[in-house]
Amino acid sequence: MLKVSKIAPPPDCSRRFDGPIPIQNGKPLFTLREAATFITMLPKAEQQATSWRTAAELLMMVAERGGDTMVPRIAMMKALHHREPESWTTPRRRRAKTYSIIR
Repeated sequence: MLKVSKIAPPPDCSRRFDGPIPIQNGKPLFTLREAATFITMLPKAEQQATSWRTAAELLMMVAERGGDTMVPRIAMMKALHHREPESWTTPRRRRAKTYSIIR
């Protein structure tokens, strides 16, 4: 009879992202461990932001359970750029044509 171990494998934080995550003032992030270290170096107030908490949770989930690294990469990119305005969501308005009746 084959015994199945219920012990979870250790987290694999050395997995690489599909592409590097560029950081504004520093070396780009290539692995899950580098991204996690980057998040822990942020000020506590910024770490508590929803976007950073989501990114950290996804990093841990992929490191522990495996899966595609694209999802935590997207979360990291969104957290890095959360203060930039999303120009594609604001509709462009054209001025309405005004007509005047001349008699």
